[in-house]
Amino acid sequence: MGCCGSSEGKRDWKPLEERSCTDIPWLIIFTLFCIGMACICGYTIATGAASRLISGYDSYGNTCGHNNTKMEGVELSGRNMIENKYVFFLNPCNIDFINRKIKSIALCVSKCPATELKTYSDLKQFALNNGSALCTYDVTPTRYPSHSDRLNKCPKLPVPASKTVPLFHRCIPVDIGCFVEFAQALVTFVSDNSVLRRVIAGVMASKDIIIGLCVLALALSLIMMVVIRYISKVLVWILTVLVVIGTIAGTGVLWWLYVDHRNALNNQTTSVFGKEVAADNVKALLVYAIGATIFTVILLLVMFFLRKRVALTIALFHVAGKVFIHVPLLALQPFWTFLCLMLFWAYWIAVLLFLGISGTPVKNNSTNLVDYQMQGPLQYLVWYHVVGLIWISEFILAFQQMTIAGAVVTYYFTRNKSQMPATPILSAMARTFRYHLGTLAKGSFIITLVKIPRLILTYIHSQLKGKENACARCMLKACVCCLWCLEKCLAYLNQNAYTATAINSTSFCTSARDAFIILVENALRVAAINTVGDFVLFLGKVLVVACTAFAGVLALNYQREYTVWVLPLFIVCLFAFLVAHCFLSVFENVVDVLFLCFAVDSKYNDGSPGREYYMDKALMEFVENSKKMGRYTADDGSGREMKSMQAGRGTLA
Repeated sequence: MGCCGSSEGKRDWKPLEERSCTDIPWLIIFTLFCIGMACICGYTIATGAASRLISGYDSYGNTCGHNNTKMEGVELSGRNMIENKYVFFLNPCNIDFINRKIKSIALCVSKCPATELKTYSDLKQFALNNGSALCTYDVTPTRYPSHSDRLNKCPKLPVPASKTVPLFHRCIPVDIGCFVEFAQALVTFVSDNSVLRRVIAGVMASKDIIIGLCVLALALSLIMMVVIRYISKVLVWILTVLVVIGTIAGTGVLWWLYVDHRNALNNQTTSVFGKEVAADNVKALLVYAIGATIFTVILLLVMFFLRKRVALTIALFHVAGKVFIHVPLLALQPFWTFLCLMLFWAYWIAVLLFLGISGTPVKNNSTNLVDYQMQGPLQYLVWYHVVGLIWISEFILAFQQMTIAGAVVTYYFTRNKSQMPATPILSAMARTFRYHLGTLAKGSFIITLVKIPRLILTYIHSQLKGKENACARCMLKACVCCLWCLEKCLAYLNQNAYTATAINSTSFCTSARDAFIILVENALRVAAINTVGDFVLFLGKVLVVACTAFAGVLALNYQREYTVWVLPLFIVCLFAFLVAHCFLSVFENVVDVLFLCFAVDSKYNDGSPGREYYMDKALMEFVENSKKMGRYTADDGSGREMKSMQAGRGTLA
């Protein structure tokens, strides 16, 4: 991993000039943990669980498509099923929704019935013609019509036509008629609730509009990224003006539509069919209008009080825009992170399914059927697997943060931008992979330690809902809230620790300590820049949501007699916010990294010969203007050099 011969001696602080491996013990621990995860997968494969999941198995412990070994005490086990490659359920409609399984005897058959079989004579003829017995193995096809226990050992009539599922060899009914009981219960619930029925009907009637508005939200988010990249210097004022206009205009339109719909309802100009829908829309519009008014007033007040902090935000956003111009691949970071997470989660779910059918075959004496159960210490493999889900997911997210930090640090501390690597993102990824995987493992493990108890308490709270007393409920919620706050604080400190590691190649604990000291020394700047910066990005998200919602209101207004607006508009706004958040979160990370670099730069430099600033001209102009206004003072005038952020680099933490 590029760690051979690395050492940690004292040296002057020279960003990007010296690299060494960090937190090697934690890299070893994380590697061993991943090997354990791989061993769990190997165990499920070695015990045949993977084969049973893919090939399928019957209720007597036989794996379909294989020659099986006899199990003691199970008469119908140990059969040669090489020709019988498909799983057939005697009653596929008997579904246990709580345990997520089909409560039916399963058999291995050579062919699934392609047509409906209505009588036992049809079952007999199908078995004789195709060699595929649909009753239990101890009943011969010729005895299907006359067997005394055919109601229990043969499928429930009529046998629906079925087809095999690709990859998973199961015979599944072609039509959904077999799930009629569940469907009837759902239909009964919906039909008994007239409001819910109208809401669902509104979603179905406006599905094309919803899809179009989701595409619009994606396009607006992309446009926002382009705006941030090319005109970041005026972005803050543009967003401020647009949000003010958008929120006021949106609020006014909602009140106008409320009055218009209320007058239409009072004048009875709507049809009888649409009167109930119109009444629901009037109520929904009133709620939306009041909510929008309150939100607009609060938003305008916050913007008024933060107006004096805009200058520093403009400088940081201007530099961030330059970063995206020099490192355009930054905008694609969420995509590859999402892809890595999806691949890992797919692997994790597959192994979890393997674990569900691994273990020892156990015979149920009351039914004489076989099921697989994990017994003894092996049952704790599931908990190990769950911890792996959280730790490795956090590790992947930390890798993205370190990559972004490395690319931005490279840009900030490179005086001659023409000497930057051709692809700073790939260089940052390679540097992270070679030197700092141990730091990521340690940082992500700390988040995992906080997240696991929070998830456990959340699960306990959900299981005891309605059973515990008010005091216990309050204590559980307070603990969950405290752990959530601690997790967010540690996540913010981790991000800055990764930035310090990218700058100075120090271990996680050293980087976290140094980053914390710098943030504390610049507490007012942290409060101002992070608050204003995050607020401006929040305004960008609000703008995307407001524009999408405004377009949605205008589009849905043409279907006022047939569509209830509550759910369609909520779906569109939620999707718009999530898309905008994904795109702008990268920009937010870049601003945070730039701020830490700026704080370090201003701490160890003052612009004098030999102590020149690394910062961009926009930030330098802000510093000079602040000095003239008496709002900025250098940390000291000792003339010290830019040394390491630590007194000495000792052992790896």
